[in-house]
Amino acid sequence: MARDRFHAVVKTALIKDGWKVTHDPLQIKVGGVDMEIDLGAERLLAAERGDEKIAVEVKSFLVGVSAISEFHTALGQFINYRAALRREDPDRILYLAVPDLTYNSFFQLDFPASMLQENAVKLAVYDIELEEIVLWIP
Repeated sequence: MARDRFHAVVKTALIKDGWKVTHDPLQIKVGGVDMEIDLGAERLLAAERGDEKIAVEVKSFLVGVSAISEFHTALGQFINYRAALRREDPDRILYLAVPDLTYNSFFQLDFPASMLQENAVKLAVYDIELEEIVLWIP
């Protein structure tokens, strides 16, 4: 499977944010289908809460590539991966990682914003230059 252009950026950003990357990629088999989500990570919370586990699907939204086409792919993957996680790893929360430039432009348009809300997409917005997660949208 081809890695997203900013896979390493997001991996570094998660580590900086206190996450331990446990899977690269996170492989899931559900209903006879093999899937790979880009990253799996966890971090220890307060003792009474235990571990917090996430899965992160990385998207680049590169200049010159149709933003709506990339959005269709990202949203479809998110919906399928979330359904697979519900069945196979229900404690893990899925996030779609997108660059801050895309989030602050394309994702603020009415249609993409309404689709994200309608489909309850959780976002991890990353800064490519700083290699940091700048916004978590649960």
